[in-house]
Order: sequence, then C-alpha cells, then structure tokens
Amino acid sequence: MRVSVKCLRAVGLIAALGLLSACASGAKLGDERAELGDFLLGHAIVVEENAVQGPASRKAEPGAWKESLEGELQRRFARYQGDTLYHLGIAVQGYVLAIPGIPLVAAPKSFLILGVTVWDDAAGKKLNDKPHRIIVFESLSGETAISSGLTQSAEVQMRNLSQNGVAAIERWLAKQEDWFPPKAVAEPPADSTAPEFDSETKATNDAGSQAGTDDKA
Repeated sequence: MRVSVKCLRAVGLIAALGLLSACASGAKLGDERAELGDFLLGHAIVVEENAVQGPASRKAEPGAWKESLEGELQRRFARYQGDTLYHLGIAVQGYVLAIPGIPLVAAPKSFLILGVTVWDDAAGKKLNDKPHRIIVFESLSGETAISSGLTQSAEVQMRNLSQNGVAAIERWLAKQEDWFPPKAVAEPPADSTAPEFDSETKATNDAGSQAGTDDKA
C-alpha cells in the first residue's frame, strides 16, 4: 500500500493549518498495557525502501528510519514478558522531516506514516490481512511550536516521530481484544509438608512415652 506524494502533501497541508493536533509524546513508556496479555515480542522488522519523502522535507539517510524504529520497538515492547510469541512488521510508507521555514507563515510540520502487520508465531499466520496504517505527528513542545525544522536536527525529529509511532502501535494493539490471551497467573504451590512440632511439644510427647514404658515395667 504505497503512499503518493499527493497524499503526503495533503497530510502536510492539514497539519500546517492546525486541523490535526500534535501527538502525545511517546518518550515516556508509561504502564504496561494489560490488554496485551501474554504478549512476547519476537522479530521486529522495519523496511523503508519504499518510503516516500514528502514535500518540504529533509531527506532521511538510508537505514536511518530502520535503526530509529527498531530501537524504539525494542525499548517499548521488550518489557512485555509473556509466553505467546508475536512478530511485528513495520513499513515506512512516507514521511516529512520539516525543513526550516518562516515562523507563523510557512512552518512545515513533521509526520510519519507507517504500515503495521502482526504475526502470531504459534498459529503461523498474520493477524491482519492488510497493513494497518498509522499516521503520527511530532509532539508539541517549545521546540516544535514554531517549527522543528528551525530548532531540531533530522535525527531528533526522527527520534520524536519514532517514539510517537511505536506508542501509537502499542495503543492500536491494545484495542485488538481477540488477539492476545490473558497472561497466566501462577498459582501458589500446595503445602505438602507435615506440620512441625516445636521443641517443647516434642519433649512432652517423649516424656509421656517414657512414662508409659516405666508403668509396663
């Protein structure tokens, strides 16, 4: 599902006009999502070869999106330690890394478009037939309020978008109630040991046994 430059231009225009709000920052991991149940991350593979660079965008170096996103996927999902293995395939479909513009007049906004596919390892099949499309924008901050192209390097812009993109993937997965079995709760081991007597009780019992032997004598 390839993204066209026309589509990127439309998304960028909408963002520039302020018709779409900035994404909540994915820098902080927050609590684990209980909805992911017994999730354990297997392979997390990012492909970027067909990514379309949007207008008014810096160029991402080859391999840069792959490195940024795969690192963020590990940071966010490696904390889930279930027993059911899932693989994530992420395609970078399009992006804009804002170039320096004129504040309040022509201030491009950075955004990232991803296609996400999930595999169930045990079942040996994809859980979604078509890649799920996710569009994320840079988080609002003092540096991005005017234009991140003026205040941030391409590497910082990519890190911001990668964090927001992977956080959006986590939120999407949490809505797929039928995909993830609940995490097993370990039952406490049964107490099979015989009750122990304290030393005083044992001494009393020994004395009683000895008295019975003396009476018989």
